[in-house]
Amino acid sequence: MMGAYRAEDDYDYLFKVVLIGDSGVGKSNLLSRFSRNEFSLESKSTIGVEFATRSIQVDDKIVKAQIWDTAGQERYRAITSAYYRGAVGALVVYDVTRHVTFENIARWLKELRDHTDSNIVIMLVGNKSDLRHLRAVSLDDAKAFAEKERTFFMETSAMEALNVEDSFTEVLTQIYHVVIKKALDIGGDPAALPKGRTINMGSREDVSAVKQGGCCSS
Repeated sequence: MMGAYRAEDDYDYLFKVVLIGDSGVGKSNLLSRFSRNEFSLESKSTIGVEFATRSIQVDDKIVKAQIWDTAGQERYRAITSAYYRGAVGALVVYDVTRHVTFENIARWLKELRDHTDSNIVIMLVGNKSDLRHLRAVSLDDAKAFAEKERTFFMETSAMEALNVEDSFTEVLTQIYHVVIKKALDIGGDPAALPKGRTINMGSREDVSAVKQGGCCSS
């Protein structure tokens, strides 16, 4: 966790992470639980796009996540290219009690991969795992799907705060490792990278930037 000696705007890396999945699967509550440790049973459908930030420590670096949350309804789908631009991580969320939201994951993954770099870190998230008596998607089916799609996988409960921290932290840690490996592959010592140098994970511009390198995307 962040040490008290670091100011909120003091970070080493900034990563854009997107939340996608059908409406009502709990994307906004996952975000509020991770960013503010809040949960609301009364949460309303997201209109357009919202985002929140939170910093964590990975190794000896401060990694700041800028997490984008969007409405899952079809009528907001025109925002896709701007929404995905610069994303280096994604949580693709379904509701373990609604099988149709799991069936739609394949479409969400296709859209995500069409708009982002191949190095993007993807976590499949089965939310609402606290509703055990209503389960409609088995753990084995979800694990098998994640393995086939080569994504990470975790079941979460935003209400019980189960695995929410772990799912976001794992994505951010994996992105950090991709970025550091990329820096090493281009012949640099990541610890000695000049301030302000952007580290690209691939052909697209991305949000992985050393502090002072500017944020996000154009």
